[in-house]
Amino acid sequence: MFRSRTAFGETGEDLACAELERRGYAIIARRYRLRGGELDIIARDGPTLVFVEVKARRGRAFGAAGEAVTAWKRRRIAQLAADFVARHRLAGCRCRFDVVTVQVDGPHAAIEVFPNAFDAMA
Repeated sequence: MFRSRTAFGETGEDLACAELERRGYAIIARRYRLRGGELDIIARDGPTLVFVEVKARRGRAFGAAGEAVTAWKRRRIAQLAADFVARHRLAGCRCRFDVVTVQVDGPHAAIEVFPNAFDAMA
């Protein structure tokens, strides 16, 4: 079905973007890369700038997809988001962090969106 882990991850991000757009988010950027890492999706939900981490998993052998957003990962995402805000002169803009999980079990994918999934100070 998927040629590689990278292709699977990109498909997960495609599904996440489609679900976010269905919910009214406007996608600003995907795979925004900086020296310290990558932000999967940057979007707007009304006036709020949203940094979205996407976690896609096949099966449940290694736990649910959302469990992979560790404290270390949350800190890294917050640092990258702060850099994005500074580079784009968006100080004062309301921001939040969402997580989208894509759980693939067989031919079906379950997509869940967790708005305001974590606090940047966590």
